[in-house]
Amino acid sequence: MKKLYINIILLALATCCFGNGYAQKDKDIVVASDGSGDFKTIQDAINSLPDSAKAQRVIFIKKGIYKEKIFIEKNFVTLKGEDVAQTQIIASEARDIFKCSHPDDWGVATINLKGSDIILENLTVLNTYGFNAKGDITISCGADSETKIVHTTGHQMALRSFNTTRLIVRNCVLRALGGDTVSPWNVDNGMFYFSGCTMEGGVDFYCPRGWALAENCLFICHSKEASIWHDGSKYKSSKTVLINCTFKGDDGFKLGRYHRDAQFYLINCTFPQNMADTDIYQKMANPPNVIQWGKRVYYYNCHRIGGDYSWHKNNLPDSLGINEITPAWAYDYKWNPRPEPKDVGSKSTTFIADNMLLYQRKNGGWPKHFEELKVDYTRQLTDTEKIELRKGYEDSFDATIDNDATTKEIRYLIKAYHQTKNKKYLAAAEKGINYLLTAQYPSGGWPQFYPDFSSYRSEITYNDNAMINALNVLEDVAERINGFEAVNASFIPECAPAVKKGIGCILKTQVIQAGKPTVWCAQYDAKTLQPAKARAYELPSLSGEESVGIVEFLMRFKNPSKDMAASVEGAVEWFKKVKITGYKFVEIEAPNEQTGRDKVILPDSSSTIWARFYDLDNNEPFFCGRDGIRKKTLAEIENERRAGYQWYGTWPQQLIDKEYVEWKNRFAMR
Repeated sequence: MKKLYINIILLALATCCFGNGYAQKDKDIVVASDGSGDFKTIQDAINSLPDSAKAQRVIFIKKGIYKEKIFIEKNFVTLKGEDVAQTQIIASEARDIFKCSHPDDWGVATINLKGSDIILENLTVLNTYGFNAKGDITISCGADSETKIVHTTGHQMALRSFNTTRLIVRNCVLRALGGDTVSPWNVDNGMFYFSGCTMEGGVDFYCPRGWALAENCLFICHSKEASIWHDGSKYKSSKTVLINCTFKGDDGFKLGRYHRDAQFYLINCTFPQNMADTDIYQKMANPPNVIQWGKRVYYYNCHRIGGDYSWHKNNLPDSLGINEITPAWAYDYKWNPRPEPKDVGSKSTTFIADNMLLYQRKNGGWPKHFEELKVDYTRQLTDTEKIELRKGYEDSFDATIDNDATTKEIRYLIKAYHQTKNKKYLAAAEKGINYLLTAQYPSGGWPQFYPDFSSYRSEITYNDNAMINALNVLEDVAERINGFEAVNASFIPECAPAVKKGIGCILKTQVIQAGKPTVWCAQYDAKTLQPAKARAYELPSLSGEESVGIVEFLMRFKNPSKDMAASVEGAVEWFKKVKITGYKFVEIEAPNEQTGRDKVILPDSSSTIWARFYDLDNNEPFFCGRDGIRKKTLAEIENERRAGYQWYGTWPQQLIDKEYVEWKNRFAMR
């Protein structure tokens, strides 16, 4: 079993892309075992560095096997391997043997750290004692010749830190057969970050003290006692956080334990079927330790292959929202091991996606405004703003599908997941999909806001394509297209019927004139399904804009029903009937007006436009200001509304000229 795990890991890592394209910088020190670099050993390269520094010093290590122990007592040191599978640092040491002739652990590990601001990247770090030992041995230990049994599964450390405060380990393999393989220890102020790493060992083989975060890591356990351990006994806020991590191991291995005060957070983690049904537990120490803060073991969206155990259920503290769990939070905002670029124009996908997680409400939806301003995901929120944003999390009153809210975030997070493979983005998107399913009325329509049903927010809303955006997301899930194939298949049995109900609502709300289907209104009463008023200047009317999105949605289906086909035909005929030819709608400068600009209709023989609002009975365009009174001409309403609204547009043009023609040809060939 052990060899199988080893071969799988090495094969996977040998084919991955990390490290292979590294471009060496002139200032980097190069280590090569064949003598082609500046040094042949890693330790000689470390020793060559000045004792003090204010910036990171990079030691680039070429492919090779380096049989040496590493000692780093200097700050700002980076060890960067050329290739994770082929850049190996190997030592063989049993802690029980080492301690017989040494006063402490300095030197017990393959990599031993006392410096701070250390980065390890693209390295395989092995302590091979347990893998190579032929069996347990008995040794004489100490001046009095005390005998000691050294087990092949005893303490064997690949990495051990002492007073290191900041450590980053990226894309590394850290392996031993025994316990305490990865031992970043500094209960006072240690802050340790592991990303994309594989860690393997025996009991407590990942055992940080202080603050630790592991993201997208693989843990392989060869002990029935425990895989992970934590010591957070010095400060109540210290914690170990594991996000998007996967566990494997020998049959019956247990997840974790503690015997001092500890705090565990496991988010979006995956457990194997052969893991024991044992929650992270307290192991009694001898003499017993006083546990000051009680058991603090928290899970969110963690699942076991073959079915969850009862203790896998979500149980985050009531005071903590899932969107607050970020790298900076893990270290009490004292450190961020992966800060984002400061330039707004170059905000990364992860920065924007992480910001979206901050705004997501408990019910899965998103607001469109924060502190009366449009939500801007490229902004770095202040701590005060985060506290203010948090106040609306529980009641979720501002969650909406208006102005592309919620559907926009779902689509962005799906793309972010495919780019980063970070499961938290997929989980947030799935939570957003669940919000859409929950918010749908039995009639098949959607309110503009959910759960805020005040005023016109409760109305079935086609305005700004709100309902159609929701339906397109759910249909993408049902069809498993546009990236939504990553969504859990369990959503399909919910999304497909929801789409069917939505289509039913569309067909029921299409306005009929003289027995012929026309188009749709921007909003409808949720109970009567009759055209309804929204804002003062948005009276019941036929919509020249929103109706386009509805028709396009109906045309996306390969096998539309006769009712759906008749609906499309009727709408297109209506668009052709009410078009306005020979005019264009333009914005002009108007220094004497309140806004300094105006919007007017001007003759243009080559132009065709449509009005935003048409009378329900006679199809005449009309206009309305904030007084709520219908006007026949645009010039009759106030400048603020005249210049601040899109009263005419070319919305149906492409639908008629291209999309409908293509649909008609496809439909005729059935």
